[in-house]
Amino acid sequence: MTVPVFLVERARLVDTARVRLDGAEGRHAATVRRLQPGERIDLTDGAGFVAECRVAVAERNALDLDVIACRVHSAPQPRLTVVQALPKGERGELAVELLTEVGVDAIVPWSAARCVTVWRAERAVKSLARWRSTAREAAKQARRVWLPDVTELADSAQVAARLKTATLGLLLHESGNRPIASLAPLPVSGDVVLVVGPEGGITDAELALFTASGARPCRLGPTVLRTSTAGVAAAAVLLSRTARWGSVPG
Repeated sequence: MTVPVFLVERARLVDTARVRLDGAEGRHAATVRRLQPGERIDLTDGAGFVAECRVAVAERNALDLDVIACRVHSAPQPRLTVVQALPKGERGELAVELLTEVGVDAIVPWSAARCVTVWRAERAVKSLARWRSTAREAAKQARRVWLPDVTELADSAQVAARLKTATLGLLLHESGNRPIASLAPLPVSGDVVLVVGPEGGITDAELALFTASGARPCRLGPTVLRTSTAGVAAAAVLLSRTARWGSVPG
């Protein structure tokens, strides 16, 4: 069985032979997962630090863990950021879940001109919190030791600024004359930024702004995917062409 992963602050994991897992994570481990003495568990701070542990004592809402070993994983390279136009309804959380599971390093919610969904005031706060919670839970499910950064809502000017500083900027768009799988060479380090437009498509003004900022229009293939699934398909293609999917992290 896969060893479960839980999130803990790094300060609680360093220079200690035993750590107590309590709070929300401890309740989930003890009550939902029903972990028992002798079972293995990994704790991570979400920034590359991992403590391999074994359950010593199981209480109703907490676990006492013996630390077996500690490891530090380097940050993955190249770093992959997906700028995700706001999908409709719950498809935003679906996009975040899939992008996190596949290994994206940062997710930027983007208020594109043709987005049906609009984040304003209290709705923006709640929606961003849901995206971040979804990423956190998906990262644990995927056993990630580096959690993705879900940024604040960005407008098109802020997306353009990211593209200008990227090592490689890509834009999923029907005007692209090359499939994303054929792009070469991909950088071995630095920042790859991929922009995924809304269901209604990217406007001519957005296309001009992003290409002027260095983005290369490209396409996935002959079919059209929803915005909530296009990003994960493109990310998988890109990651499969890097060492990230061909080596053990460390």
